[in-house]
Amino acid sequence: MTKGDRPVVCFVCTGNAARSVMAATIMRALAPDLVVRGAGTHVVEGQPMGIRTRTALARHGLVDHRHRSRQFSADEAGADLIAVMEPAHLLWIRSRFPTAAAVTGSLRRLARDLPRPDPTRPRPLAERVAALDLAGVGPEPWEEVPDPGAGAQADFDRCADELHRLVALLHGRLG
Repeated sequence: MTKGDRPVVCFVCTGNAARSVMAATIMRALAPDLVVRGAGTHVVEGQPMGIRTRTALARHGLVDHRHRSRQFSADEAGADLIAVMEPAHLLWIRSRFPTAAAVTGSLRRLARDLPRPDPTRPRPLAERVAALDLAGVGPEPWEEVPDPGAGAQADFDRCADELHRLVALLHGRLG
C-alpha cells in the first residue's frame, strides 16, 4: 500500500486509545517520510485521545490534536508493515485479514528482528519484512506491550517510555 514512495506503517492495539496512539504519534515525529496510521481491534469509533495518553505523550514533547479512534479495517490491512501490541491482536488480524499476516508482527519482535537496511545491498522494506516470515511465527508472551488502559497516569507514562524506546528501535530498522 505504499503511498507513492512512502511506506505505510500501522500500529494496532485494542481500543486505539493508548498504545497504538502513542506509538503512531512517536513514529510520525521520528519519520515524517512514512505514512503512519493507528487502529484498534475493538474500537468505539471517533473518540479523541484521552487525557492520560495526552499527558504521557507530552512528557516526550509530543502532541496529536487530530487523533480520533479508528477500527482496524481493510484499509489498514493493506499497510506495508503492521505492528501490534500483544499476541491477541496478531491472532485477531490473522483471523479476519489473513492476507495481512505476512506483514503483521508485534512491535517488540519487529523492533528486534526486522533486518536493518544495508547500504551496500539495498533491499526494499517489503523484501526485508518478507524475510521475517511473520505469517509463520507464532505469538509469544514476551511480545506484549502491557495495556495501561485501566491504570493511573504513571502506568501511561511507563507505557509511553517503553513505546518510545521500541518505536525508536523500529525506526532505526526501517531505514
